[in-house]
Amino acid sequence: MFKAMQRLMEPPPVEQRSVELAGRQISYTLKRSGKRRSIGLRIDDDGLTVAMPLRASEKWLHSVLQEKAPWIVEKLAGWAARKPMPALWVDGEIIQFMGQGLTLRVVTGLFDAPPMLSGRQLYLHLADGAGRAAIEQAVTHWYRQQAVVLFRERVAHYAPLLNVAPSELKLSSARTQWGSCTARGTVHLNWQLIRLAPRLIDYVVVHELAHLVEMNHSAAFWQVVKLACPDFAKRRGELRRCGIVE
Repeated sequence: MFKAMQRLMEPPPVEQRSVELAGRQISYTLKRSGKRRSIGLRIDDDGLTVAMPLRASEKWLHSVLQEKAPWIVEKLAGWAARKPMPALWVDGEIIQFMGQGLTLRVVTGLFDAPPMLSGRQLYLHLADGAGRAAIEQAVTHWYRQQAVVLFRERVAHYAPLLNVAPSELKLSSARTQWGSCTARGTVHLNWQLIRLAPRLIDYVVVHELAHLVEMNHSAAFWQVVKLACPDFAKRRGELRRCGIVE
C-alpha cells in the first residue's frame, strides 16, 4: 500500500512547461528519470529539453535554468536561424544534394517511374494525381539509394587508411546524430548526410570509423580522426552549423 501511494505521489516523467529566461518566455519539455544524478539541457528541432533526477527539487531546477538563461536563449535563436525551411515538395523547388541545389521537375503520366538526375535537375515521373506526399516519398527513396552507394564507397576508401574493417554499414534516420558506431563494428550513417557537401560526409565517415579504434572521444580518438582528416576541426565546425555535432 505504501509503495502504491508513493508511486502516486511521484511527479510525471514528462511535462510540457514554460519559464521566463532573460526576459523571454521559453517553452520546454521536462523529463525526469530515476537514473539521472544531474540536470542536463538539450536543444534540437524540438526546442529545449531539460532532463533531471526523478526527485530533484524545483529550487534546483529553477537555479540551473536561470544560471543557463543566456546560453539557452542564444542557442535557441541560433538553432531557429539555421533550421531549414520545411520542404514544399512541389515542381520547381530547390532541394539539396551533396552540397548543391537540385531543381525538382515533376512529370506526371500514366505510371510512376524511377527518378532521373539530369544535370542540376531531378526528374520525378509520377502518376497523374500524385500529391506532395508522393513527391516527398519519391525523393526520400532516391536520397536513400544514393546514400547507400556513396557511403559504401567512402567507407571502402577510408577504412584501409585507418586499418579498420567495419562488420556492417547501415542507414540511420536518427534525428540527433549524423552517425554512430557499435562495439560490434556496425557503422550507422544518417541518410540525410547525402544533402551535405562531400567533405562533410567524409568527415562523418572518418569519425565513425575512428570509433573502431577508440570507442570514445578522447585525445587518442581525435588523433585517429586526424590521420585521415587533418582539418577535422574545421569540418566539425561546418557540420555544427548544419544542426548536429559529431
